[in-house]
Amino acid sequence: MECIIVILFFLALYVISNAIKKSRTHEPVSEGTVKTPGKETSRFRTGSASSKVATRWIKPGNEVIVAGRKIDGMIYLGSQPRQDTSWNRDGGAFIDPGLPVAKIGSDFSGESMPYWPSYSDINPQARATYLDWLAGGRSDTQFGPGYVFLYFYGLERRFFVDTPAEEEKRLLVDEVERLLDVYGENHSVQHYLGAFLDAVRVVMEPADHAEPRFEISGYELPLGLRVAIGRMVKERQPISADWLLSWYIAHPEHWLRTAATRASHEFRALFKLLFDDRFPKGLSIRVPKRLLRDHSYSSASGTFEADLMPFLEDIPDISYLSRPLTVAKEIVEEATNALDKYSRFLGRNPEGRDTIEAYALLPERLWPLFPCAEIEDLRHWAEEIIDAGGLSPIEEIIERLEGAPPEKISKRQLIGAADALARLSIGLAPDPRFALRSPKPGEPVVIFRLPEGITALEEVNERYKSILITIAIGSFVAHADGMIAAKERRALENRINATDISESEHVRLLANLKWILTVPLDLALLRRRLQDVPENARHELGQVALAMAAVDGVIDPGEIKAIERLYKAIGLTTYRVYSDLHALTARSEPITVRKADGQAREFAIPPPPERNGKIVLDPKRIASLMADTVRVSSILGQIFDNDEPEEDQLETEEDTSSGFPGLDAKHAALLRELLTQPHWEEDGFAILAGQFRLMQAGAIETLNEWSFERFGEVLIEEYEGYELNPEVAIEIRNYETTNAGPEN
Repeated sequence: MECIIVILFFLALYVISNAIKKSRTHEPVSEGTVKTPGKETSRFRTGSASSKVATRWIKPGNEVIVAGRKIDGMIYLGSQPRQDTSWNRDGGAFIDPGLPVAKIGSDFSGESMPYWPSYSDINPQARATYLDWLAGGRSDTQFGPGYVFLYFYGLERRFFVDTPAEEEKRLLVDEVERLLDVYGENHSVQHYLGAFLDAVRVVMEPADHAEPRFEISGYELPLGLRVAIGRMVKERQPISADWLLSWYIAHPEHWLRTAATRASHEFRALFKLLFDDRFPKGLSIRVPKRLLRDHSYSSASGTFEADLMPFLEDIPDISYLSRPLTVAKEIVEEATNALDKYSRFLGRNPEGRDTIEAYALLPERLWPLFPCAEIEDLRHWAEEIIDAGGLSPIEEIIERLEGAPPEKISKRQLIGAADALARLSIGLAPDPRFALRSPKPGEPVVIFRLPEGITALEEVNERYKSILITIAIGSFVAHADGMIAAKERRALENRINATDISESEHVRLLANLKWILTVPLDLALLRRRLQDVPENARHELGQVALAMAAVDGVIDPGEIKAIERLYKAIGLTTYRVYSDLHALTARSEPITVRKADGQAREFAIPPPPERNGKIVLDPKRIASLMADTVRVSSILGQIFDNDEPEEDQLETEEDTSSGFPGLDAKHAALLRELLTQPHWEEDGFAILAGQFRLMQAGAIETLNEWSFERFGEVLIEEYEGYELNPEVAIEIRNYETTNAGPEN
């Protein structure tokens, strides 16, 4: 019996021993190698108590193999020093070979890691993923920002705690700048890495080597900028345009509009030109009494602080000055407004920066700085067309500007073509902003020379519009017999020449007349345009047609038939033609036969009017009616071309009916949908923006700009998709509720 018990005891020991061995074979185990120049290779096993390696910094260019991953230096290897265990954290940066590492890393997002990650605290899966990221070049954006911070903790510690040589410091700074460039879309990465770079610039950059940076900052002015400008102010050096703009952009209370960010290079160039106009010797700033005090760098890992005061040398603190920023804001607004059309074109055509159409929308002062070789080819072609009579198919003009034949011709394209040609002092008719209709495919347009010095289409007054309506109606009557008589053409030209308008308006009207006489007025279009116009206004327009037909004092039967068609087209009965004719033939005063001289006792009876079918009209009544066409045009202003909804119109005009003044209908509708939930995935946001025919990035910029201007904060923040600022969202909902109309 005792033998059986002994046998069972040893059998149990054997089973337990095998179980322990089996469990150990499932531990994550991998070999590691450290190779440094001139030293022996040491081997260790991760997950083994005997694998301790002395803590050391692996310099750039030195190869390290950890858990089978080859890493090119710039890391700490070994156990964490005790002095760095503040706040119960290990500092994060030290890769301890004694800790287990999984064979495969799959936690790409890093969601298993805490907010302040530490290599010693994260699980074996996350360690494997981190080592994969290090070995893979440290640039793969599918890995979460937690791994970037694990790596960055070592870089900042090496710079400030170990204080290496200047050459290595520069390598560390270059590496942080690279990381910021790759991962800078993450707000935390942008904030902490930006703070590091700001601090090291104070430490490393000599006073005469500091360069302005055009970077949006966080909640306070960057220390590096305050130091650089403070030094200039202390030495009473005027501030340049670049430094002032850098100051403005970095200031937390100022915000650049979309045009300034979308066309950043052009904006900076224009800002400098405008600044130099006002301050050719630079902007002088008074020296503030307050000095920079008590500045230090707080590490992102939270394990140390670096005192920066030895580098500040009694520098004035410019962060409390307001006048320079007021000056900057004025110039920023002027430059931004000048680039508005150009920016909107780029918003619709992200790849169109180097096109003729884009170049034409640039402020003229920027042309020498942003040249376009194709513009001279366009000028040469246009001059040849003008010399040959000025008529060209509209498709050919659009193709030359856009590089491809248009599938359709929109009003936006016509306005773009007119603006592009105007930059060359060449005009386009029909006038795309004030045409009775746009040219149809296959129809010609007129290009012509604008007066010298005119490189942009000017706004026109009501007199211009009234004459345009008048010559359009007159051309219809002139077309009545199938040909334009010389006297009719002269009468229409005289109508233009006799009006007090600018030289540019005069030239543009003559070109529009040429187009109208080439392409007859479309009565069906006129009928559609006038269907909602009051009858009295349509009647006055018919009288204008009568007056134009009678510019020579008579109306022949062919012209009367044309006027009957016109009256019918604009919704008037044809019998009114004859009542209106009767009104124009009635004499306003007795006929003078002979002036009384007190001697003559007889007078000659005037001969009867000729019976040749022509009706003789009263020239005074006609002149009075023609003079009243300004009032007629003000009533009929809505008949100018407005056939299609324009993207530009939706983007630029405030839609007060949207409930959000300052936002057009599309962006207002998108905003309402966004407010239905606090967070949007990136794909969901893109789909939603597409439903309103809006580009995702442009919609975010527009809504954030609108939100900042009204509530002082942006609405949409990028965080694992897009997150709405809850406080701003509440304010927007309250704003809409407060300002809702009675029907809401």
